[in-house]
Amino acid sequence: MKAEAVLCSFLTLVPALCGSQASFSHVSMNEQIVTGRLREDVILPCSFESGPDVVIHWKNQDTNIYSYCKDCDQLETQDPRYVNRLSLFPGEIYNGNASLCFRRLTIYDEGIYICHVGTSLGTITKKVVLQVVGKCTDFVTPVMEYEKKTTNSFLICTVFSVFPYPNIEWKVDNNTTVSDKRERKEDDPFGPFHVNSRVNITGSNSSYQCAIENPLLKQTWTGRWTVRDVLHKMESENVLLSCKPENNFSPPNQDFTVTWSRVKNGSSLLLACFKNSSQGTLISQPQISWKEELINSRDFSLTLKDLRLSDSGEYLCNITSNESTLLTMQTLHVAHRRSVCLISKQAKEELLG
Repeated sequence: MKAEAVLCSFLTLVPALCGSQASFSHVSMNEQIVTGRLREDVILPCSFESGPDVVIHWKNQDTNIYSYCKDCDQLETQDPRYVNRLSLFPGEIYNGNASLCFRRLTIYDEGIYICHVGTSLGTITKKVVLQVVGKCTDFVTPVMEYEKKTTNSFLICTVFSVFPYPNIEWKVDNNTTVSDKRERKEDDPFGPFHVNSRVNITGSNSSYQCAIENPLLKQTWTGRWTVRDVLHKMESENVLLSCKPENNFSPPNQDFTVTWSRVKNGSSLLLACFKNSSQGTLISQPQISWKEELINSRDFSLTLKDLRLSDSGEYLCNITSNESTLLTMQTLHVAHRRSVCLISKQAKEELLG
């Protein structure tokens, strides 16, 4: 009689658990560690002794993520983050399988998950520790670009794939922080992210710096833009365009690429390219001289020979590695020799009175 009374009390408890957040008594706790890859699917295991009147509750801390009762899902109280991402295996439940299929993992899914199962025969509670690894290290090397539209000039830092969302900071002349205009794109609201950050170049500022940090990896990429003094030359002369990186630009064994281009009327024309991994140099015009001895000493200054009026414009040296980008800009004005002579003659007459 005493055993029958205990059984009746337990059978009364099990239906009460349906759709509730109640905790289970007579718990047997087991822990299992499961590792899943970001944006892929994973199964959180939970087995129990098969019996009638199955009630299943899955929780993440105090958050209800999935409930099953009276032979159907009970998802009215499910947290919105898990909608359409979780499911049981209906055909396996009465075989003692309460495992949960977890779809499209994000880094925010990491944590401790509790599986509560009750039947007419008893209750169990199991703990699953979910770790998310692999693609969470996304940090495709960012790029820094210079853009000119009519009278306005911009700098753009872009990271094409990063997770989690990065920290981005702009500074002017190494100290003053400036605000940026930011665009964010993603195929999934949980990442990875495509982030575009833009600032307007204003006033007489000589340098801008953009730092993009992946807070999970503690990895920071830096883009730096500097402007050199304006160069004034005459037709048929030669000019040296300066591009010498700072001493701490790149480690000795780090791969990097150097490109020279000319920016004119909103378009960019590639002039020369060098890759240290192959020691290969590409020069697009015979007017350009790029000395090998300078390149070997990490001086990427380039010479334009026999200048023409059409060579006037902005010249950009881009040195890029996995950790940083250095843009150096110089503006060149090429004057007609006759114009220079007329100006000199007029100045001489004015001096003589």
